[in-house]
Amino acid sequence: MINEQKFTEEKIVWVKQHSPKHLTFAITRPENYRFAAGQFSRLGFREGEGYIWRAYSITSAEYAEELEFFVILIEDGAMSRYFAQIQAGSTVLLDKTAQGFFMPQRFPDGRDLIMLSTGSGIAPFLSMLQQPEIWQRFDTLALVHSVSYRSDLIFNDFIAKLSEHPLVGEYIEKLRFVPITTRENDAETLHFRLPESLKNGSLAQALGLEFSREHSRFMICGNPEMVQDTFKTLLEQGFAMHRNKLAGQIILENGF
Repeated sequence: MINEQKFTEEKIVWVKQHSPKHLTFAITRPENYRFAAGQFSRLGFREGEGYIWRAYSITSAEYAEELEFFVILIEDGAMSRYFAQIQAGSTVLLDKTAQGFFMPQRFPDGRDLIMLSTGSGIAPFLSMLQQPEIWQRFDTLALVHSVSYRSDLIFNDFIAKLSEHPLVGEYIEKLRFVPITTRENDAETLHFRLPESLKNGSLAQALGLEFSREHSRFMICGNPEMVQDTFKTLLEQGFAMHRNKLAGQIILENGF
């Protein structure tokens, strides 16, 4: 039994269908809803006499008036069949409390923040990139988005327009963005999977960075297989998981 005092019913403000499977949308934000960039919301729908819930990283800034999300529709997916039908004015359930510890401020130090993502795992990084304090803290913000095809890189324009952002645009020279397409090769993207691109040095070269325990701080978000394989690769290269009582260079999150 779900306690209805723990969630609110919010309205869909807008929906954008980027492709048959890529969907972004915004919902109304309760006045007292707080979150830190990198955290996720639990969204739900009523289903029969019960509910269905899933976690989705917030893509909007901490200070935004609306809560924005990115979902990849999955054929026969339990939540996808609901999201495929939403439109402005529809409703969705929102757990009152944001959750998660996938936040760059957990790192006590570091020079280069390296954000590694696949698919919808880019979502929390989009929120982080709109926070001035993150740009002020690190010398370099490196974003890597690995997808199957170029048509899956739906946030390239958003990233390019960060140079015009009123709060972070002045720091744009700190940003290094590398897209990866694993099933489509061209001159504009890398085509190795993330673990392989770390092993063969192509990612460091593309970013123009030298990875080191002293300066590099890695955040990994995406499908569980990628997260584990990338994490293992970084461990083999001498990096360590960051824990509250033991400083390290890696924080990870499985994508939703």
